[in-house]
Formats: sequence, structure tokens, C-alpha cells
Amino acid sequence: MRITILGSAAGGGFPQWNCNCRNCAGVRSGTVRAKQRTQSSIFVQGDAGADGVLFNASPDILEQIRSNPTLQPGRAIRDTAIAGVVLMDGQIDHATGLFMLRERGRPLPLWCTDPVEEDLSTGNPVLKVLGHYCGVERHRIGLEGTAFEVPGAAHLTFRAFPLSSKAAPYSPHRDNPVPGDNIGMLITDSRSGRSAFYAPGLGEITPALFDVMGGADAVLVDGTFWTDDEMIGLGLSKKTARDIGHLPQSGEGGMITWLDRLPSATRRFLIHINNTNPILDEDSAQRAELAQHRIVPCEDGMTIEL
Repeated sequence: MRITILGSAAGGGFPQWNCNCRNCAGVRSGTVRAKQRTQSSIFVQGDAGADGVLFNASPDILEQIRSNPTLQPGRAIRDTAIAGVVLMDGQIDHATGLFMLRERGRPLPLWCTDPVEEDLSTGNPVLKVLGHYCGVERHRIGLEGTAFEVPGAAHLTFRAFPLSSKAAPYSPHRDNPVPGDNIGMLITDSRSGRSAFYAPGLGEITPALFDVMGGADAVLVDGTFWTDDEMIGLGLSKKTARDIGHLPQSGEGGMITWLDRLPSATRRFLIHINNTNPILDEDSAQRAELAQHRIVPCEDGMTIEL
């Protein structure tokens, strides 16, 4: 199994277009050693060169396809290696890219939960708009942990797990979450049995969810904020990380604490990293702390082989 990190940043990317925090201003001026990042999305293949599954369609999807030729194999006058799209939630930074795939020429195979399908048909009617272009062949993701496959993505199976996080701000249940607003996904190679757990939005880790993570060979989890009060401290918000559905890395009960408890052989990655997070600065103390815990911040273009 091969996982390509198409985008590793949170909404707005890095640097964010209107932000002049230390990270964003520093990467523009060259005073902060950091890599630019597009908004989070991954592409998973059973084998290098095979068709695979796009997880989340960010607003940067066209740039990501151009930067990763594996998604455009060029076998016909119109071609793509995207066998299907799986949405982890209905957030703007994970669904807007569906508009950019409208030239497909035939219905776009899309897997999502019922709450996400509802949100993308009402509050943000992406699916209805696409009906005037390529159309959407929607498949329901159940929350019972039942394995499913995406036709054309050979040797891969998927199991979804509901997460504690937040629905998109436009959703009628933004402040009253329902199961399926956000999911984590266990992705398994049916030949080798190797697996990865993917959860770019994760507000809480339950014992049952931790058992799933502990059985995976690699975890790619929420790396949005370093501290719970990160946005408050910068004067950018009045809400904590947990208030908006993200488990911070540091502090009691933070992501580092949970990742430290995983089996020693488990590979640990952070994805969906906000532009304010000090781990983006490759010379920061926070980045060094991650290295001590064997945690790797994802970068655009990175590949993970399992």
C-alpha cells in the first residue's frame, strides 16, 4: 500500500493568504525555515502506479494533481487514477475540490456518511451543483465498522469509525454533533494485512478508538494545533482547539500523550496542520519535541509505503 500526502495543512493552507502570524510572515520572508503546504488530502493505492482513492477533495486539488503525476497516468485522452473519492467530513477545505473534478465526463464515485451527504445537499449543496456537470454516484459509508471496497482500487479495504469532532460551520448540527459528522478510516492492504488509520479531524480519543489505532501499522492523525489556546493567545479566536473539534498535541491528554502509548513499531504522523502551529518551523523547540517522540509532521508530496 502506498499513501501519497497531497496536502498536509489545515484550512487556508500554509502560508494562509491573509495571515501574518510568525509562521506565515516568516516563510514568506525566509526568516522561518518551513515548507509551504496545501490543504489536507491523501491518495491511497494498493500498488504504486495503480488506481487509488482520493481522501478529501481540497480546494487545492488541481495543484495537487499537477504536483503528483501518479494521479494523471495519461493512458487516454481523458484519464485519471482516481477510482473514487472518500470524504471524512463535510468541511469546506475537504469538499470544495469536488467542484474542480466536474469535467470527469461521467458520475463521480463518492463515499460519505449520511450526515455529510445531507450537509452537501442542503447547507452547502455541492452535490446538487455537480448534478449539472458530471453528476455524483454516491455510496453510503456506514458507521458499524463494516469493511467496504472502492471498485478500481485493487487490494484495499476500508472501515469507518465515527469520531468526536465538529460538523462544518454551515451544518445545522454544528453545535449538536451527530455520529457521522466526522469519521476516521482504517485502510487495509488485503494481501499483506498492513493498515493505516487516517483521521485529519479528531477531537477526542476513546478507548475503543485507541484500540483501532493501536492495531494499525501507521496513524495519520489531527495535527491542527500545538496548544489548546493557540488561537486565543494570538487573538485570532475566542475558542479553544477542543471547542472547534481538534485535540491539541501538547498538554495533559494531548495527542503526544496518546501517540506515546501506541506500540513501538507504529509509525506516527500528523496531518491537517494549522498555519499557526509552531511545529511548522523546522528549527522550533516544538518540532524537536515531536522528533523525540518519533512523530513526523506530514509534508506535501511525502509518500508512506506499508
